[in-house]
Amino acid sequence: MTGPVLKHLGEVRLELGPAQNANRQGAWRSATDVHGIQWLALDAEGSGTNTISRGVLEDLNVLLDRIEAKPPKGLVLRSVKTGGFAAGADISMFRDMSDQDEAKAMLEQGHAVLDRLESLECPTVCIVHGHALGAGFELALACDRIIAVEGASFGFPEVRLGLHPGLGGTFRLTERIDPIKAMTLMLTGKTAYTAKAEGLGIVDLVTEERHVEAAVHAAIDGELSRAGPGLTGRTMSLSTARSLAARKMRQKAQEDAPAEHYPAPHALIDLWEEHGDSRTDMQSGEIASFVRLLSTETSQNLVRVFFLQQQLKDAGRGSDDIKHVHVIGAGTMGAEIAAWCAVKGKSVTLSDPDIEALSQSVVTACRICEEEHLNSLETRDVLDRLMPDPDRIGVARADLVIEVGPEDAEIKAQIYAEIEPQMNPVATLATNTSSLSLTDLAKTLKRPSRFAGLHFFNPVAKMQLVEVVSHPDTFQTVTDQLAAFCGAIGRLPARIGDYPGFLVNRALTPYLLEAIRMIDEGHDKETIDHAAEVFGMPVGPVELADRVGLDICLHVADSLRSGLEKPIPEVPGWLRDQVNDKGDTGKKSGKGLYVWRDGEAQKTTTRPPKPDDDMTDRLILPMLDACVECLRKGVVKDEVVIDAAMTFATGFAPFRGGPMHYARTRGAQDIHQRLHDLAAAHGDRFQPDPGWADLR
Repeated sequence: MTGPVLKHLGEVRLELGPAQNANRQGAWRSATDVHGIQWLALDAEGSGTNTISRGVLEDLNVLLDRIEAKPPKGLVLRSVKTGGFAAGADISMFRDMSDQDEAKAMLEQGHAVLDRLESLECPTVCIVHGHALGAGFELALACDRIIAVEGASFGFPEVRLGLHPGLGGTFRLTERIDPIKAMTLMLTGKTAYTAKAEGLGIVDLVTEERHVEAAVHAAIDGELSRAGPGLTGRTMSLSTARSLAARKMRQKAQEDAPAEHYPAPHALIDLWEEHGDSRTDMQSGEIASFVRLLSTETSQNLVRVFFLQQQLKDAGRGSDDIKHVHVIGAGTMGAEIAAWCAVKGKSVTLSDPDIEALSQSVVTACRICEEEHLNSLETRDVLDRLMPDPDRIGVARADLVIEVGPEDAEIKAQIYAEIEPQMNPVATLATNTSSLSLTDLAKTLKRPSRFAGLHFFNPVAKMQLVEVVSHPDTFQTVTDQLAAFCGAIGRLPARIGDYPGFLVNRALTPYLLEAIRMIDEGHDKETIDHAAEVFGMPVGPVELADRVGLDICLHVADSLRSGLEKPIPEVPGWLRDQVNDKGDTGKKSGKGLYVWRDGEAQKTTTRPPKPDDDMTDRLILPMLDACVECLRKGVVKDEVVIDAAMTFATGFAPFRGGPMHYARTRGAQDIHQRLHDLAAAHGDRFQPDPGWADLR
């Protein structure tokens, strides 16, 4: 190959320069420009995203043989994928790896490659656009300089897989920046976007794509200096200082991620405390610790959850052919749905008779843009795509109309009667109802086959799952389209059949109501929440009910009570009075079961006592029983959908691998008997579903 080496990155044209000796080595494209600078462009075949697999590192190792034999003026690494540099390690390498010796050998080989890269005689530069996560971030850290293109982001999400960085990240990041801030980044799994990454010292320069070539020359010519980790870094070379800092980290980690459920953060703290003053010991310790964590039940279950997520992503692939979305209802949910669709590139019109609500929707969109780290130009583009539309002009040209009106069947029927005649006959109508029967709603429509549910969860910009709900007359092509639409807007579609509460609310409601029943019996609400949190739920049921809204909880409970064969806990009269007479609906009103200030439930500082098994099982097992009921009735097709939906919509203890996986791990027979015991002690609402017999 001769002449300029070009690769398009969306609308950005990356020019590697007039090339000499251009070639490809597996996942890497290699070329040397006229200035004697060698460029290695990562381009994993068969995927739109780069991951750092064993093959990628082996290919790099071959290239390093040639580079060491004939060093260029400088070496530049970057990606040709539009999404970013690299999304991390290929997790499939670890999924079925039970041999610790094999895992250790693979990690040692990977370390050897990155050590070679770091030790090259020539200057090395990594250019990052988009994301550099996990092993991708570790590859960048092995280079002398990191140049970030505006919008780049960096992070170590391994903790979410029950692991910590395993290819040198633990020592290279703590050497590169303030070690306390480096540890915080690794312990939380949070992402550092461009400005923060620059402020931390992760990147040496932030530039725009058109200035990358000049930045590369500056880096290779030694014009980009590094400040290093500073005084804190020098202080943390002392074991006493590290021990003090580690003690504080351990206390915080125990609050957020108890060691008995999430060992990885604690293993990382131990590693740094013991070996933070020795790169050699830190490296060998990192490998040994990573290998140990791989075999833990927590890591295996969190890796399982990762692949559950991938399966739902796969279910959302394909073209949705939806260019224009019209959203009806500019309340909290409607405004967020409209804004999110616009953020993800859809043209959106939003209607509501309340002009003030439409105005507020623009504020909502700006907030979401800020939370998504969009710059001013990107935010302007989002607002250009989002148009308040009080007269519903957009209905006629919409490919998809999403109704987010009040949870009242008569009001929804009235809305449908007004808009269906205006809609394109081949457009899809979707409702965001959380509790009403789609089968009943469809009876009022002229084209029921093009009607389905798109049940988003609050807050829309944070919650990944969307229930794609069909009723008996829904076209398969419609549910396929809506699943692809979820994928197009970065959401995980779970296909659900029409059933009271669908899946998530059907399973979650008895959990919330049992907590209220316990309060009625005299149990302390903070102890109840603590029981669920010790099990692994991100938020206890009492606090969650307040967050959802007690009025909504009551509405869903009443809706389910009339549509289910099995009894669910009655709502005590005092709670109805509190909601209906006093307006104490929870977080949104400032008072519910808790008092709320600054968005937080006001709780005592005293840690509640250790919960007993009876309290925990009373909360958790009704959820599992409802999931089994939905499986038996065909509301969902398989256990995978249940585990994925409940994990990503409710936060069901991720380290347990999902409710059905937990049920099988604990033992279906054991849970079946336990439900019988609870029914004898507390009432027929605990009677086990007949579907448990199929799980034995």
